[in-house]
Amino acid sequence: MKLLIEREQLLTPLNTVTSVVERRQTLPILANVLMQLENNILTLVGTDLEVETSIQTTALSGSDGQCTVTARKLLDICRALPENATLEFSAEGGKLKIKSGPSRFSLQTLPAADFPRLETETWEERVRLEQSALRGLFDKTAFSMAQQDVRYFLNGVLIELDGDAIISVATDGHRLARSRTKLASTAGAPRQVIVPRKAVLELSRFLTEAGDEITF
Repeated sequence: MKLLIEREQLLTPLNTVTSVVERRQTLPILANVLMQLENNILTLVGTDLEVETSIQTTALSGSDGQCTVTARKLLDICRALPENATLEFSAEGGKLKIKSGPSRFSLQTLPAADFPRLETETWEERVRLEQSALRGLFDKTAFSMAQQDVRYFLNGVLIELDGDAIISVATDGHRLARSRTKLASTAGAPRQVIVPRKAVLELSRFLTEAGDEITF
């Protein structure tokens, strides 16, 4: 894999993906970020086996390929480079070589085929919701989530789709919070999912009052 990309195009998505990567890992590859380049679209993926974040950004040029590299070391390199810098990546022989101006870096890689991906369920119907509405649901219920409870289903927020409404519920066994908001259209068949605590906290960081609609 070879890649040429501007620092600003890489730094923000890399920072977002790295936020889900734990500092202490049971598997070495979980400290890495997956980099996939296809048709000059770079996809970055990070996971801790509970939450997975995937973001796409545009490269200037490159040849398709994929590899995994230590997320935090790559982020530190990007932060240290000056604004408007251009980074050139070349992955071969178990190494990712990075060039930018007079700077040269070499990072150890692990096979992309070994990177664990979470299984996802595709719903037949898509639900659209304003970012502010979802953030409001989390703000009103997330404080009641349990922390590291052996009853793992309490360590998150229950999201329920019921007709033309979306409901969030959280409890730690001592208190319970529930919030409900209207959807723009009927959601179809009732559905329930539990969003893990870490995913709730990460989403709450990025959801904005004036952001675009989200789809799930």
